[in-house]
Amino acid sequence: MRKKADILGIPIDNVTMEEAMAAVKKFLNEDKVHAIYTPNSEIMMAALQDNSLKETLKAGDLLVPDGAGVVLASKILGNELSERVPGFDLVNNIFKMSPEMKPSFFLLGAKPGVAEEAAVNIINRFPDVKIAGWHHGYFSENEENEIIEKINSSGADILLVALGAPKQEKWIHKNKGRFHKVKICIGIGGSLDVFAGKANLAPPFFREHSLEWLYRLYKEPRRFRRMLKIPRFLLIALYSRLSGKKYN
Repeated sequence: MRKKADILGIPIDNVTMEEAMAAVKKFLNEDKVHAIYTPNSEIMMAALQDNSLKETLKAGDLLVPDGAGVVLASKILGNELSERVPGFDLVNNIFKMSPEMKPSFFLLGAKPGVAEEAAVNIINRFPDVKIAGWHHGYFSENEENEIIEKINSSGADILLVALGAPKQEKWIHKNKGRFHKVKICIGIGGSLDVFAGKANLAPPFFREHSLEWLYRLYKEPRRFRRMLKIPRFLLIALYSRLSGKKYN
């Protein structure tokens, strides 16, 4: 049984990257669909304001702390998480384990054409990875049945969903019962854009010091308003610790 840290009513798995990978391998050997979410401070803040998102996260099979703000909040609350487990790095490690487990992947999300480019780059970088199919993220609700049938027909074991938060988490939660062969669904945000070469990760210095948010703000100043959610989230954590207020 994995340990969990209660972060303002949301049970984040207290795992290292190695332990998260062990959970992924376990999920692949089980005959059910598992949901993996990678909440950062923005997603956690959104969940405090959107009960349906909060319940979606709580229903996940593995919640890893993607953002440094989540780890810092855990320290403030006295429920310290072992380490940050970035979603992009988790997916990379899953690709690396492909020769061992041999899972196949379906890529869902991003703009038209991006998933195809991501698939090519992923295969070039990880020759043992099998991409079973892909579809862009610009689809209507009326097209969902067709897309889910496409995913099922592909035989994919792992579905990577890049619809952006919180849409991707809610979409996985709503539809995971409709998949026949998929064992794992993971919300991966903008990762397909990175794999496709349409967006860049923060340089190593920023990643190693948990300063990706600062790099993104420098590259995209328009994100300033969104970035305000990080200090707000931490202030709520501090208020909860000092006041004793519990979140369910």
